[in-house]
Amino acid sequence: MGFMSVLFEQVIIMFVLMFVGYLLFINKKITLEGSRDLGNILVYIIMPSVVINAYLSESSLERLKILGISFIFSFLALFVAMVVAFIFFKKNPIENFGAAFSNAGFMGIPITQAVLGTQAVFYVSAFVALLNLLQWTYGVFVITGDKRNISIKKILTNPILISIIIGLFLYIAPFEIPNIFSRSISLLSGMNAPIAMISLGTYLAQSHLKDMLNDKTAWLCSIVRLVIIPLLTIALLSTLPKDLEVLKLAILIVAATPVGSNVAIFAQIHGQDYTQAVKSVCLSTVLSIITLPLIIMLAQFIF
Repeated sequence: MGFMSVLFEQVIIMFVLMFVGYLLFINKKITLEGSRDLGNILVYIIMPSVVINAYLSESSLERLKILGISFIFSFLALFVAMVVAFIFFKKNPIENFGAAFSNAGFMGIPITQAVLGTQAVFYVSAFVALLNLLQWTYGVFVITGDKRNISIKKILTNPILISIIIGLFLYIAPFEIPNIFSRSISLLSGMNAPIAMISLGTYLAQSHLKDMLNDKTAWLCSIVRLVIIPLLTIALLSTLPKDLEVLKLAILIVAATPVGSNVAIFAQIHGQDYTQAVKSVCLSTVLSIITLPLIIMLAQFIF
């Protein structure tokens, strides 16, 4: 099966799983509190396991070198996204945050793993780490307009950052990881796609379809996040050598995913318009079934 066929199939699977979450919520099999609990399991257990699992392989100086390149270009890609989001949504904090930060962890990593393999997750762990760091700093400032809400403690105790530190330690450690540990981590990481998409489905169930489709701001946010930013990211990544195609595609996939669900969480925490955030998350997620394969197809042609 070709790369694009695998990608398209994986995107469809993501939406099937999301529909399961939608059905569970509207039929009251998952409550609002249960939806938040799923989010906590994802953030504190499953996502860190995905990152650590990507580092449980034989160490290589060449792979570490590529990881370093990934950190540099991931930061540049995120910087481009933040600048573009600021230009379009300077006066709209929800859309500014939403357009800047993709759903790299919950949607990007499962798709990357499915179409490019675990090695690619190793590389894009840099993007996910930087994205989380920037969300808790620049993102908090965008949402609140107040630097005092930025918490150094929350940055340092971010589960993704901690998991990358643990993963790097295990990657370069001069001893073999016990099989029980590695298998447990592998099983937990395998839960990422289903739990993440079921969780997103519960967000979709909380949004009124008519209101979402008629919201011009949510449409603009989705276009910026799914089309304009990915096109600029392609231009940025095209400067990398041709032999780094896997790295380029991996970064592009996580950078081209829809509005991250964290915008809804941050909006709720800081007393912003939670329902507007949910609209942007849901609309961009639905539209990504079309945009993501097209963006990757274009990138393959250019790369």
